[in-house]
Amino acid sequence: MIYRPFLSCIFLSIPSVIAQLSLPSTPWQPPDASAGSQASVQAIVPNAQWATLLGNSLYFYEAQRSGHLPATKRVSWRNDSAVNDGADVNLDLSGGYYDAGDYIKATFPLTFTLMSICWGATDFGRGYDLANQTEYLDDMLRWGLDWLMKAHPSSTTLYVQVADANLDNAYWGGDVNLPTDRPSYQINNTATGTDAAAGAAAAFAACSALYSSRSLGSSFSSPASLQNSTYAATLLAHAQQLYSFALSGPQQTYQTAVPEAGTAYASSSFGDELAIAALFLAWAGNSSDAYADAQRWYAQYGLAGSDAVFNWDSKTPGVHVLFSQLALAEPSLAGNLSGWQAESERYFDNILNSQETTKGIRRGLLWYPGDSDDASLNPALNAAMLMTRYAQIATTPAKKSAYLSFAQNQVDYVLGNNPMSAPYVVGSNPNSPSNPHSAMASGGNDIGQIDTSPPQEAYVLYGAVVGGPDKKDRFYNIRSDWPETEVALDYNAPMLTLAAMHVLNDTSDPYYTRLQAGAYEQSKPSGQPCDPAFPCHSGLSSGAKIAIGVVVGLVGAVLLGLAGYYAYQVRKRRQFRY
Repeated sequence: MIYRPFLSCIFLSIPSVIAQLSLPSTPWQPPDASAGSQASVQAIVPNAQWATLLGNSLYFYEAQRSGHLPATKRVSWRNDSAVNDGADVNLDLSGGYYDAGDYIKATFPLTFTLMSICWGATDFGRGYDLANQTEYLDDMLRWGLDWLMKAHPSSTTLYVQVADANLDNAYWGGDVNLPTDRPSYQINNTATGTDAAAGAAAAFAACSALYSSRSLGSSFSSPASLQNSTYAATLLAHAQQLYSFALSGPQQTYQTAVPEAGTAYASSSFGDELAIAALFLAWAGNSSDAYADAQRWYAQYGLAGSDAVFNWDSKTPGVHVLFSQLALAEPSLAGNLSGWQAESERYFDNILNSQETTKGIRRGLLWYPGDSDDASLNPALNAAMLMTRYAQIATTPAKKSAYLSFAQNQVDYVLGNNPMSAPYVVGSNPNSPSNPHSAMASGGNDIGQIDTSPPQEAYVLYGAVVGGPDKKDRFYNIRSDWPETEVALDYNAPMLTLAAMHVLNDTSDPYYTRLQAGAYEQSKPSGQPCDPAFPCHSGLSSGAKIAIGVVVGLVGAVLLGLAGYYAYQVRKRRQFRY
C-alpha cells in the first residue's frame, strides 16, 4: 500500500510563534585553540574537551547563516546577507544556511545534514544536555528547518537552490557585497524531483521524531531535551506532504527538472531517498503504511547488498541501520530484526575486512575512491557515525567491540592521530587548519590571490571540519585547495553525533590534547597538492620539458595572472558524481 496521508486544504503556515528554548543569557563561545592542547585534570563524564568540541561543531553552523541575523548572534564578524533571496519569485527565501565555502543555498545536502543531526540527537541526545548545548542545538535546527518550511510554500513546490553556482563561483569576498543576481530554483508538480522531495521529507520526519522525544529504544540514550509537540506536528505535516509530492508525477532525479542544481549537487538516484523517508515517517508517525512503503522501495530499487558510501547522495547504508533500529525498538511496527542486522553487519564487516583498491583502509583512514578524493574525512566520519550507532545493537559483543574500535580509529585520525599531527577541526588545537576555504572567513576579496590576500585568514571558523588530507595522508593547508580545506554543512554533521556520544560515554580527552603547538609544521609536506584544485604534474621527457619551458617563458605573465582565478573556478568540490 502506498502511503498517501490526508492533505489539509489549508497549507501550514510557518510556525514563527512556536517557542524554542531560550538561549543562555551569557552566550557560550569557543575557547582559544590553545585550550585544545591542555589535558583534562579529571577523568569524568561529561568530559570538558568533548563538550567543547560539540559546542564548536554547532558554532560552525552559526557562522554559515544567511539572511537577517538575530540579536543573539555569537559570530561577531558575520553580517546580514542575501536578505532579498526569493524576490525573483515573490517569496521570502531569506535565511537558512550557506552550503559550504561560498554563498549558494542548496536544499539537497541541507536536508541530509538536518536528517543526520536529528537522528544523532535522538540516539545520543543526552550528550547535548550534559554539554549544555541543547539550546544551541535547538537554535541551529530551527534556523535550517524554518527556512526549509519557507522553501516548501505549497504541497507540490520545493525550492531546491538559491543562487547560480557558476555565478557564485566567480565571487570571492565577504558577506556584505554579495552579487544580487541570486535566482531561485524549484521543483513542482510539472517539474518533479523525487529525490529532493523525499530527502526533505526524511529531514522533516527525523526532526519531528526528535522534537516528539521518540526514543529508538533502551540501547540508546534519551533524545536531547527539546521536546515540543506543536513544532513536531508541524514538521511531520511537511514531511507527509513532501513524501506524497515525491510519489506524484514522473519519478526522476531533481536535476532533470532543474539542471542548474546539478552543477554542484547532482543526485545519482532516488530509491534510497524514498526508502529512508518512508522509514523516518514510519517512526515519527507510527505508521505501518509508511513502513510497508519502505520495504517496497528497498526491494524495488535493489538496495540490498550495497557497499556504497553514506553521504548526501547515497543513503542506503543508513537505511539498513534504521531498519534494524526500528525492528528492535518498535516490534509491533517493524519486523525482520535478524535480517536487517545481517545486512547491516555484512556492510560493516566488509569495511573492516576489505583491503581492495576499490575501498581500502589506507593508513587508518577509510577511503572510497571518488568520494574520498574530493573530501576524504566525510566518508570516514559518516561510516564511523553509522558504526557507533549500530554497535549498540550488534548481534555479538565481539562485533560491537570491533565496530566501536574501528569507529574510534577514524575519529582519532580526524582529531590528530595521523601522519600530519593535524586535528582537522578548525580552532580545536594549535595544529588545526588555519586556511579553511571559506570566502566569508578569509577576509580577502581578490579572486586571483586567494592564498595570499590576506596572508593570514581574517577570522577563525571555529568547529569547521575541513575536506581532509589526500590519499597519501598529506595535508597542505592551502586556502585555494578546496578538496582539502573547504568546509560544508554536511561535513560537520557526523562530528556532532560522534562528539555527543563521547560526551555521554567517554572520560578520556580527544586525541588532539596530546599535540603541542608546532606538531603540524614539523610534519607539513613540501611542494603542492595533487588533486582537482592543483592538477598533477606528469612525467615528461627532457625535450618536452624544454619545449614547455619555452612556451611558459613566453606566456608566463598571462598564466600567472589567470592561475588564481582558474584554481577557484575548478574548486567546486562536488561538481561531478563518481
